[in-house]
Amino acid sequence: MLTARFELRALCGHLFYLCLGLLLLLHPGEAYQKISDEKLKGLPRPGEDFDIHTGSLLSPILQTRVPGTPGHTAVLEHLTNFFRTSLPKWEIEFQNSTSKTPISHGKEVPFVNFIAYRDPPGVPKGDVGRLTLVAHYDSKIDPKGFIGAIDSAAPCAMIMHAVRSIDSALERKWAAMQEQGMDLSDEHQGVQVLFLDGEEAFLEWTATDSLYGARSLAEHWDKQVNPAMSTFKSPLSAISLFVLLDLLGAKKPTIQSYYPTTHWAYQNLGTLEKRLRSLDLMKSKKTPWFVDADKNAHQVVSLGGIQDDHLPFLARGVEILHLIDYAHFRGFPEVWHTALDDAEHLDMDTVKDWSVLMTAFAAEWMDLEDFLEHSEAPRQVEKIERGEDTQTVDEERRTEL
Repeated sequence: MLTARFELRALCGHLFYLCLGLLLLLHPGEAYQKISDEKLKGLPRPGEDFDIHTGSLLSPILQTRVPGTPGHTAVLEHLTNFFRTSLPKWEIEFQNSTSKTPISHGKEVPFVNFIAYRDPPGVPKGDVGRLTLVAHYDSKIDPKGFIGAIDSAAPCAMIMHAVRSIDSALERKWAAMQEQGMDLSDEHQGVQVLFLDGEEAFLEWTATDSLYGARSLAEHWDKQVNPAMSTFKSPLSAISLFVLLDLLGAKKPTIQSYYPTTHWAYQNLGTLEKRLRSLDLMKSKKTPWFVDADKNAHQVVSLGGIQDDHLPFLARGVEILHLIDYAHFRGFPEVWHTALDDAEHLDMDTVKDWSVLMTAFAAEWMDLEDFLEHSEAPRQVEKIERGEDTQTVDEERRTEL
């Protein structure tokens, strides 16, 4: 990942969405209802699922997963099994492609993009815009045995936790609308997860040796046309926001805002972080992550950015929110692209805080305030993680009542 050199065609394709985004900037709060403190307190916090050795979500991803290798296949199966068993009402698709790499000696290397989505029941696919949460699941071939814990095993697990945490609320929301006789065809918002393949370069980062899966999917979706009279012309235009998570899981992340048209969404994340911290629901060091949150959209420099999986989508006019740990004074996290980017170097408080934050963001976006269940589970998990007896927790709760 290097400092981006944006091409004119990418900027031209973005002009229409710039105008649209400026309109959104006038009334960013109208996009969705703010989630209440009570519901923030009830959001599930990852527990044993994120154990680096035995956790059902994270640990299976913490292995080498170079495209075309057994580890890569195992991780793809893990992602697939998670949705099939934990989120059975989600639709699953795979987008396959092949490409020669600088080290494949003329042979085609297979790449598989994993796609999962949940739309309002009965609403035609072309009529649903989707909040799209994205990470890449492949790992670098060099250094040998590279795990890529922040790059991007942990971001994959964060997304899995977030969508699992809001799924039952989505179910309740849509069921309530149907019970009230409301036409779900007016519900134009779903959720989509993309686990992209082949983000990493095999030899040296270039326009052709990188972003294999993202380039293939963006091109494929650009050519795919929805039925006539659909609300959205193509799967690309149906992406309401492309939220890319990368290099997340190290201590004290620095997240910059790169695009004026999505700065309002960036600011909403910054506000949620502050609120979660004020409620003592984040356990990592109290250093603000969203360093541009106090800027206005005009102060965000759109010609900056980092080369990553969003670029082929950005070039086709998709709105991007890039969540990547990068600071001008230090660059990427110290473990980036080294053998030290392993499970043991994850800061687990930060990893779990990201998971809660992304859950809150998705819940707000999908307007789930009235459908989230208040739960004591997050408090129980925190007590267990500190080694306290859950019976003591129950006794404290009875005392408070």
